[in-house]
Amino acid sequence: MTTKIYPVRGMTCASCASSVESMLKSTEGVDEAVVNFADSSVRVQYADETVAEESLAKAVDQIGYELVIDDNQDMEEEERRAFQKRKRKLWIAVGFSLPVFVLSMFFAGLLPFQKWILLALTAPVVGYAGNEFYVNAWKQLKHRTTNMDTLVALGTGIAFLFSVFNTVFPQFMLSQGLPADVYYESAVIIITLILLGRFLEERAKSNASSAIKRLMELQPDSVRVIENGETSEKPLSQVKPEERVLIRPGERIPVDGEIMEGSTSVDESMMTGESLPVDKKKGQSVFSGTMNQDGSITISATGVGESSYLSRIIDMVRQAQGSKPPVQKLVDKIASIFVPIVIAIAVITFGVWLWAGPSFSHAFITMVSVLIIACPCALGLATPTALMTGIGMGAEHGILVKGATSLEIAKKVDTLILDKTGTLTHGKPEVAEAFWKNDHDKRELAPALAGMEEKSEHPLAKAITSYLQKQGSNTFDVDDFQNLSGKGITATINGIDYLAGNFKLMQQYDIQIDRELNEKARASTGTAIYFAAGGDAKSVFILKDRVKENASKVIEALQKQKIEVVMLTGDAENTAHEVAQKTGIDKYHASLLPEDKKTFVEKYQQEGKTVAMTGDGVNDAAALALADMSIAMGSGSDIALDTADITLMHSDLNHLSQAFVLSRAINKKIRQNLFWAFFYNVIAIPVAAGVLYPAFGLLLSPMIAGGAMAFSSVSVVTNSLGLKWMKLGDN
Repeated sequence: MTTKIYPVRGMTCASCASSVESMLKSTEGVDEAVVNFADSSVRVQYADETVAEESLAKAVDQIGYELVIDDNQDMEEEERRAFQKRKRKLWIAVGFSLPVFVLSMFFAGLLPFQKWILLALTAPVVGYAGNEFYVNAWKQLKHRTTNMDTLVALGTGIAFLFSVFNTVFPQFMLSQGLPADVYYESAVIIITLILLGRFLEERAKSNASSAIKRLMELQPDSVRVIENGETSEKPLSQVKPEERVLIRPGERIPVDGEIMEGSTSVDESMMTGESLPVDKKKGQSVFSGTMNQDGSITISATGVGESSYLSRIIDMVRQAQGSKPPVQKLVDKIASIFVPIVIAIAVITFGVWLWAGPSFSHAFITMVSVLIIACPCALGLATPTALMTGIGMGAEHGILVKGATSLEIAKKVDTLILDKTGTLTHGKPEVAEAFWKNDHDKRELAPALAGMEEKSEHPLAKAITSYLQKQGSNTFDVDDFQNLSGKGITATINGIDYLAGNFKLMQQYDIQIDRELNEKARASTGTAIYFAAGGDAKSVFILKDRVKENASKVIEALQKQKIEVVMLTGDAENTAHEVAQKTGIDKYHASLLPEDKKTFVEKYQQEGKTVAMTGDGVNDAAALALADMSIAMGSGSDIALDTADITLMHSDLNHLSQAFVLSRAINKKIRQNLFWAFFYNVIAIPVAAGVLYPAFGLLLSPMIAGGAMAFSSVSVVTNSLGLKWMKLGDN
């Protein structure tokens, strides 16, 4: 299966999006199609061996829209031109509509040939500025479908044609005993207001998608590659795996790669949140989008194009922004039948008022008002604009949300299970205390221990090596080094056997442990590593994984959100108890295996809890998969990006509570938008149909209806954009 996002041209409302979606879904070989109306795009999953992109484009073209399948098209330039064209049409509409409005409202019947003057001023607005409504409506009619343009074309078209008829043949209406009224002002003002609304929508929607644009700007357009000793520039899209890429100081790293030559420091703040540059040397990895600071390096490309780290993040954010929460399915169903229902209501309204109303003009105005005011644009924009803005904002803060369903679940979470290592703690053990049997052993044997630990890749060994180096210890050469998994290491130095490891290793080799050293180890809340020489324990090192500085404040913030926090860890009881006390966690379970964590997730779910699980995405894979929502901590490992519902890219624990704040805020905006969109249509259509006229003499002008319709769409988008300035909180 291939999944790809295509731009779609010609969509103007929620029913358009629904038509494109249903047409693609009915195409043979297409597994899924999800339209993002706010982004004017569709994400299609299809079997590439049976479906050609041309057939997808043809299917969409049949119902009057355009699916852009040409990757070489500069969509940003296309969007810029389209925006400029829309702006030009708006100014033309405003320029001709104002005199029409002034003449109709304040000089009615005072000028000679006034109706002909109004016709001349109206023609450019209808024929050029607003021609998109009629062209699109005709395309829909040919394929027996309808959309918002159908309503606008019917409303303004009927008003314009009726006015033209009364201008050319006024005697016909007069002979029937009816006034030869014209409604040019209604046609032009409605078109102008809707064009203004769309112009403001486009600007606002552009702001909503700004996060994606900023992420894409992290990739340079071209790169310097080294081939046969020669350096040349080529477009980023043409770089292949294993090609050598030259990166100079101050340049963005364009692709993922491994350093082959040179050393530097790299600003990885966009990826890890770490403000200090990270030193990089030969053999180490660098990632696309990060900033090379002060050294010139040559890298071998390992991740290019869509497989690069940054591209995967961009794709993940795009997919999440285009996803739909369950409530949107109801909205889509309503939108698909909305326009035909509105047309039927408009016809019934005209008939009722023509039969029972005061005049033909009254019946005509109410019909046009119903057609214009009932646009379902606000319904179509309610969910995607909130998702685009909120998820984009989250991405900029290092909170990657996989989809809208994750947000729906997040607001229901009442139990959060945390892994200890790497989540509540830094995940980097440090030597908290070191006890030697005597100073002589420390002076004579510390270099032997340093030589042994330097050979090991274990995190505890690295912590001891770092500690001894800071103490100024030398390093002895090591012979016969052995790693005993789960216990420790052994080595021979100058014919003497040395061991470093846990208590089990000491027992295995019958090592004599001094009572004082043993008591120090038992009294500690950290991990004890013994060092022995010649059958006798010489020292014990107590290592601890330091609790993150803001952990207690984050736990408090989560508890204020009425989320019960539970810590699960494989560490011993005394270590778990100490971390729980320092962080303010009331419930914890220690000495657990990975499968035990899965059991606890099941237990809480059986109690009726909605469980979120936070872990590193590897050791906790089973528990993460079972939880109602999974949250991966860290810098975005492959498994985290691929499987987690929410990935926290930075090491800052604040983002854990912020993720829940953000999800609730997005859900709140969606509910607000949908409420006002539905409320607007429920109230506006009856008012436009004239239900208040008998009691209050209130009749809604088509011009006011057009302005209200445009305002409803802009207000929904503006409400969503409020997420951009929301304070997530610093715990």
